[in-house]
Amino acid sequence: MTDDVLLTSRDSGVLTLTLNRPHRKNALNGELWDALREQFTVARDDDEVRALVIAGAGGAFCAGADLSGGVATGHPLDRMRKVNEIALLLHELPIPVVAKVDGVAVGAGWNLALGCDMVVATPGSRFSQIFAKRGLSLDFGGSWLLPKLVGLQQAKRLALLAEMIDATEAHRLGLVTWVVEAEEIDGFVADLGKRLAAAAPVAIRQSKALLNEGADSTLPAALAGEARAQSVNFATADTRAAFAAFNEKREPEFTGEWALG
Repeated sequence: MTDDVLLTSRDSGVLTLTLNRPHRKNALNGELWDALREQFTVARDDDEVRALVIAGAGGAFCAGADLSGGVATGHPLDRMRKVNEIALLLHELPIPVVAKVDGVAVGAGWNLALGCDMVVATPGSRFSQIFAKRGLSLDFGGSWLLPKLVGLQQAKRLALLAEMIDATEAHRLGLVTWVVEAEEIDGFVADLGKRLAAAAPVAIRQSKALLNEGADSTLPAALAGEARAQSVNFATADTRAAFAAFNEKREPEFTGEWALG
């Protein structure tokens, strides 16, 4: 456990981070921002971590930035630089990241979920780009994420009207990967995390990077990146393990070990 505001647990290569300010619907204050930065760095640098799950405690995912204390002191650009660094840390994590959403995910809290690679939500979950109703504009990567995920017109609808939408609508728009009953979501996410953690780590990391880069690249550049990535994959023990397992009709065990030399 990092501290009381962010609970951490590990199981079979999966690191789970649980936002733990249920009395504020897990709204992000300075302490929680710092804890997220610390644990995103751990997830990036620890080779034993092969998948990350982000969840919320107490029937909410995250109500965005905590505004209960009024306007914070210090220059806004300095505060936003800190927020932006954490958003970039999340986006650049090489491992797969799953958001487990039960309850509200609004503002920066929704963009925290959208910054993950997959989003699992319960039918009762609700989502809003609440910023406009607070006299604010998008942050935590929302202006970049939304148009890529839903297109420009739907992104403007969500941002400018700040509507609250349900999980069914979020799934229809492609902002939620799966909608799972509340009593089933724990098992669903646990199984998903184990499947991701059991995958070939070097290949999975490269596929994630290729997809992220491909969103802003040309086809020739994407193909060149794929060629480089496959060359790296063939130099690991995982490719040989997969071929052997296929021939022997069993599941492979992946380590990501370098196999040249």
